[in-house]
Amino acid sequence: MARTKEFNEDQALDKAIEIFWHKGYNGTSAQDLVTHLGLSRSSLYDTFGDKQQLFAKSLQRYQQQSQDTVKELLEKSENVKETLQAIFKQAVIESLEDRITKGCFMVNSSVELAMHDEEIAKIVKSNSQTMEEVFTNAVKKGQEAGHISTQLDAKVLARFIFNNYSGIRVLARAGERNKQVYDDIVKAVFSVL
Repeated sequence: MARTKEFNEDQALDKAIEIFWHKGYNGTSAQDLVTHLGLSRSSLYDTFGDKQQLFAKSLQRYQQQSQDTVKELLEKSENVKETLQAIFKQAVIESLEDRITKGCFMVNSSVELAMHDEEIAKIVKSNSQTMEEVFTNAVKKGQEAGHISTQLDAKVLARFIFNNYSGIRVLARAGERNKQVYDDIVKAVFSVL
């Protein structure tokens, strides 16, 4: 008779996100996963497969949560430019308060693994395409409302916004602690909008 799982898979994935985000894929050992998730090796492997499969599932969960949050904020926004500023402001605050320099799990994964792991590359590419679409729709909405400049195409601006947002997360991962650096980037981004 098969044993019933005595843990919540989503909670286990959230814990996997934490450890992978902090240590990276290569820096996380099987023992780190067992210890941090509080699961036996057999439960871990029976449920999620190997380390690479667990990492991919964790990254997909992170992707969905992050996309849903940003998409909902922008879709409900009455002033997209102000909402984008709030999103960037939050990214700066998180970057400055991040004492373990974890940056963004998606950005970190793209830098660490996308060149060498086809499945991770697909997740990263899917994330970029979805976020570009989310930001393009938001920029169009902002342009129609007169809050965002129409001098550049919405898709061009969306790519610019997403690239700079990701760049802020890379700086955080690199340990940047100078608020002025972040403020200068945000100021430049919004001068274009």
